[in-house]
Amino acid sequence: MYIIDKNTNRITKLNEKSFTELGFRERNHLQEWIANNPESLGEEILIIQKEFNGFNDTNERLDLLGIDKQGNLIVIENKLDDTGRDVTWQALKYASYCSTLKKEHIRRIYQDYLDKQSKGENAEENLIEFFNANDFAEISLNSGQTQRIIMVAAHFRKEVTSTVLWLLNYKLRIQCFKATPFEFGDQLVLNIEQIIPMKEAEDYVISMADKTQDDINTQEELKSRYIIRLEFWKQLLKEINSQTNSWQNISPSKDNWLAIGSGLS
Repeated sequence: MYIIDKNTNRITKLNEKSFTELGFRERNHLQEWIANNPESLGEEILIIQKEFNGFNDTNERLDLLGIDKQGNLIVIENKLDDTGRDVTWQALKYASYCSTLKKEHIRRIYQDYLDKQSKGENAEENLIEFFNANDFAEISLNSGQTQRIIMVAAHFRKEVTSTVLWLLNYKLRIQCFKATPFEFGDQLVLNIEQIIPMKEAEDYVISMADKTQDDINTQEELKSRYIIRLEFWKQLLKEINSQTNSWQNISPSKDNWLAIGSGLS
């Protein structure tokens, strides 16, 4: 990344730094930056909880929980200079936990967050405003299997990116954002960019995922048909062979027809 000097018509390179060497921490800094400026992730997101641990039978906690403009829950996992090996599995677990959250439960989670912030705000009123709705009753939250995952880190390991790219084929809504701090004199600059899927190719990736899922569904449907046909021919041939020897050498087929030589009956 470079700074443009209009007066000299020159560019000056910014020094890329790590969060660690700048003394930044995941929970106290990166998490707070995103919580207070969720639009840094490229869309309107309403943060409804931090360090959420309201899951049954587990003490695990996700970093940030948000809602997008379509009412989908977003699990946001933040790492500093390295994602580690298990961040994808961790995020998937959290998304599965959140899939059971109902509308009223989500409202209470958000109200608890607002109360902790001592803002004196009402969760229901904020949600109505966020969705430009007339009434809380008309808002749909966390409908079906629509949970999303966003992961933010300075560096993504290959085992993480490989897994994410594979999961995209199965229509899992998951994004990776690279967060990089830069130093220029006494100033610090933070660059956050979406790297998976690439922003410019996101629509294409989604359409390819749809096609992949359609292909899988078609294969499963054909497989089911073949099993039924094989069983049908097996039972029919058993009945026919109990009455005549003409079909003794004919085997069940996955096709919707069987052939026998002419002249036989």
